[in-house]
Amino acid sequence: MAREVLMGREVVLMTAGLAGLAVGLTGCGGGADPAGAAGPPRDGGTLRVVGSSDVEHLDTASAVGVGSYGLTRVFARTLFGTKASNDFNETVPVQADVAAEIPTRENGGISKDGKTYTVRLRQGVRWDTSPPRPVTAHDFVRGIERLCNPAAPYSGKGYYTSTIKGMDAYCDGFRDVDAKDAAAIAAYQNRHDVKGLEAKDDRTLVFRLTRPASDFLNLLSLQATAAAPKEYERHVPDGREFRQHTISDGPYRIAEYRPGVSYLLERNPVWRADTDPLRERHVEKIRITFGQDSPETVQQQIEQGGADLAWDQPVPTSAIPRLRGDDRFAIRETPSNSPYLVFNTRGPGNGGALRKREVRQALQYAIDRSALVKLVGGPSVAQPLHTVIPPGNSGYAPTNRYPTAGEGSDPGKCRRLLAKAGHPKLKLRFPYRTNSVHKLIAQSIKDNLAGCGVEAELRADTGGDFYARTISSPEQAKEGKWDIAAPGWTPDWYGNNGRSIIQPLFDGRTYGPGSTNYGGYDNFLVNGLIDAALTAPDPSRAAGYWQQADQRIMEDAAIVPLLDRAHTIFRSGRVAGARFLPTAAGYDYTRLWLTR
Repeated sequence: MAREVLMGREVVLMTAGLAGLAVGLTGCGGGADPAGAAGPPRDGGTLRVVGSSDVEHLDTASAVGVGSYGLTRVFARTLFGTKASNDFNETVPVQADVAAEIPTRENGGISKDGKTYTVRLRQGVRWDTSPPRPVTAHDFVRGIERLCNPAAPYSGKGYYTSTIKGMDAYCDGFRDVDAKDAAAIAAYQNRHDVKGLEAKDDRTLVFRLTRPASDFLNLLSLQATAAAPKEYERHVPDGREFRQHTISDGPYRIAEYRPGVSYLLERNPVWRADTDPLRERHVEKIRITFGQDSPETVQQQIEQGGADLAWDQPVPTSAIPRLRGDDRFAIRETPSNSPYLVFNTRGPGNGGALRKREVRQALQYAIDRSALVKLVGGPSVAQPLHTVIPPGNSGYAPTNRYPTAGEGSDPGKCRRLLAKAGHPKLKLRFPYRTNSVHKLIAQSIKDNLAGCGVEAELRADTGGDFYARTISSPEQAKEGKWDIAAPGWTPDWYGNNGRSIIQPLFDGRTYGPGSTNYGGYDNFLVNGLIDAALTAPDPSRAAGYWQQADQRIMEDAAIVPLLDRAHTIFRSGRVAGARFLPTAAGYDYTRLWLTR
């Protein structure tokens, strides 16, 4: 693989834009910036958030998805994090959260060889237990160890098993523990240690890495590494009982949870603003209500004053033209691959046709991206995407291996290639998310495939089930319960973020329950490029490897990239101080306030 390495000016040009990730959709926000609301913040009131589906994971150990990130952030704190802002570039830098400061070589927090990190915790952060007690380094060790529990493991655990010394062996042993036995899970954690993870004392954490990792602080900003109190050992991770007994060290706590129906969050009485540099606390309560799949109905509720924010619904496409210029409306940057079409390469359907690269390559020509752009709001909201890595992310390079005229479909070429591959007729099971515009996107793709002689059988799948129980289940894939699906992927962080796209989606070694490598793609060359990127001496070299992995994945046609899509968002007239979190695709609930 060494002869394929991109060197010199080509890599420099590719990565030079990473310092300023604002890409083609910059400046699309409508009207005045809501953060500029006149007067000081006003405390009190109930923020009303309305949407479609509950989160697939409430436990931080397995939290994935923009909804989970936005919700868990208000009650579960990490060592590091990012700050919400309506300037995209201000949301990129890693900042201290429970950590007292950012570790550097200069302050002794990072060793000379870059393989040991020492993190000191700030004082005054407490759990809302009875009585309240300090959050300690031991709680962070427990939190990180929990992310590879057998009941609800974190789909991105490969980030850590490939980075923290001994984490791989620890997680391997955890797989043999009974996933339904909370006591057995707790016993394994308490009797086994991760070699590279140590609570030196209550306020000092030491991490030892297998190799230097320039993005290690980004990994420690993800919700999966949040501190976990010892009380969590009483429950199966992310189980029914756990979800009724969350404990908070953030500004809010869950006061009431009705699964699939609603959350009510109230103020955490032991949280102190002077211990939290990333969050604030203004509203008295936050109520999140589910069950509304129609973005038009959600939009109507917000405009008529019955709700304040949408939970998992962007602004409906039909409303965008009339909202331009309204300072309650904005188009916020979220450089992403959203949605993309993924193939189940492990299923038996059609005689295993989707396991053949030639079949997947043929289907690349089926999709009319220009129609999808219109469905989500036009070119100010989305651009056609032809690479795994979207613009504004490490390793991106514009290329199009399967071009079509005007970004439309080429059914003739699709048919010819399918016939050549020996599969002129296919019947594909196609589950789709029921919220937002996903049904319309699925119908458009279905119509495109029909032009190729492919019958797509649509099946409605709620947001909570779509990821957690359908496409991330190897059993469902192996049994052929689905053939194609259209998930989305927003990177877990921005900046030096090459591994936040390629590794979780395409590392074949991580395939298993809860994996985000939904189609079970596995190519030893791509796995090798991932390893090369992770061991690269600097971000620019790593970006070259990520780009090569992208090219190889597209040669294999593992997915059909569809759109690089921004997020359209609307707030009620009483919401002020709204600041955006790109990784949560929403406003930070802790920093806004209500004017009445």
